[in-house]
Amino acid sequence: MKKIIPCLDTTLDEKGDAVVVKGVEFEELKYAGDPIELARKYDKEGADELVFLDITASTEGREMMIDMLRKIAEQISIPLCVGGGIRNLDDFRKVFDAGADKAGINTAAVKSPRLIRDAAKMFGSERVVAAIDCKRVFTKAENKTMIELEDGGKAWYDVVIYGGKTSTGKDAIQWALEVEKLGAGEILLTSKDRDGTKDGYDIPITKAIAEAVDIPVIASGGCGNLEHMYEAFVSGVDACLAASIFHYGKYTIKEAKEYLRAKGIPIKI
Repeated sequence: MKKIIPCLDTTLDEKGDAVVVKGVEFEELKYAGDPIELARKYDKEGADELVFLDITASTEGREMMIDMLRKIAEQISIPLCVGGGIRNLDDFRKVFDAGADKAGINTAAVKSPRLIRDAAKMFGSERVVAAIDCKRVFTKAENKTMIELEDGGKAWYDVVIYGGKTSTGKDAIQWALEVEKLGAGEILLTSKDRDGTKDGYDIPITKAIAEAVDIPVIASGGCGNLEHMYEAFVSGVDACLAASIFHYGKYTIKEAKEYLRAKGIPIKI
């Protein structure tokens, strides 16, 4: 069965309180709600899973919001995946002890790939999610996988870390194959170019990675309507992650599921 996953991109405001925000291409963050209230809402609406991302923990060099994570976990009955600021095995243990079912790593995985392998061995692959943020690069480069785009052009996708602020030069498709080999049980794929644009998921890279790996892929970045979800599922992903369309009340989880089921997508109502 395919999954619908709302995402809580969370940071600390001027007062030090946790708030859900939404931006465009990881920038211009705007208030989108209270994390606990939104978590309750999505649990009640029938979300298949919830992702809680502390989006500034890595760039600010601070610890994950463990207290907030614990409060959210206490309020919901659906699986909870967390990410942001997880740097070592002890951090994995902390978030699992706080109630998380799965943990995602991006920056830490790129900087120390063996962390994926070690975490998978210690906690199980099914609890380790490789979060891959990527951005289109139109200049041809040696040993990079050029993908045909919607307009007929071509680009390869560069893996970016630290909230999209730092380029790594890693080819996203090659990195996806590597994290699978290392033991990641799932890939959360976000196109920085589409994040917050509401122009639809980046289908070329989404389809390419879904076809390249055997582990589940979650599409993220750019969902503006329910047709976008349908397009992503047809491309081969196992789950669609969305934020804006749910946070601001454009659609409910139930409406999304009913639409997709009517279009022939096998999804739990």
